[in-house]
Amino acid sequence: MRRNQTEFALLGLLAIEASQSGYDLRRTIQGSVGYFWGESYGQIYPALQRLTKEGLIVESRAKAQSKPRSKKKAAGAKERRAYSITAEGRARLTEWLALPYRETPPRDEFLLKLFFGGEAGAPATERQLLEFQKKNRGLLATLEEIARLSRERNSQHPNFPYWSLTLEYGVAGIRATLEWSERALEVVRGMDAAKARAARTEANTESTRKGRA
Repeated sequence: MRRNQTEFALLGLLAIEASQSGYDLRRTIQGSVGYFWGESYGQIYPALQRLTKEGLIVESRAKAQSKPRSKKKAAGAKERRAYSITAEGRARLTEWLALPYRETPPRDEFLLKLFFGGEAGAPATERQLLEFQKKNRGLLATLEEIARLSRERNSQHPNFPYWSLTLEYGVAGIRATLEWSERALEVVRGMDAAKARAARTEANTESTRKGRA
């Protein structure tokens, strides 16, 4: 059976920290692998059910930690379902990690709009580039803060070098992207200026022609 990658992402997270609920896993994803590997809430629970059914993770249930205001609410208190990886699940994860990675076809709306930028004109493309820079500068600041906190809190964890390398990849990529975007802005602004000069030249030529007529 071909396993989807969502299941391996969950196995990996549970290998690092056991006894996580679906909500816990969602939060863990948002604060770590979610910056390069997106998973929707709707994908997590079906994947957890499949992994449980196959014996790759085990489910445990306990009363949710809360302070009900009445006995009636206490009787109806929700259970917290937490999941931990099994020995078989860890073996399956290790097997998958040793396989060559699969290429994922890229889908980048910004690049798609840039490619067709000639249809919109330089001013529209310049606005797209400025917004692109703003978002990437914000993301860079976020990743740099995560790197700082990770060094403070996780530097002794055996997996820290791998987490650090992943962060460095993201930071290096964004910095290179921002450097490229500066060159792209110069090109686009240059095209806009050239178009404006051409329009002025044409207008002057037309004015001169009419003056001679």
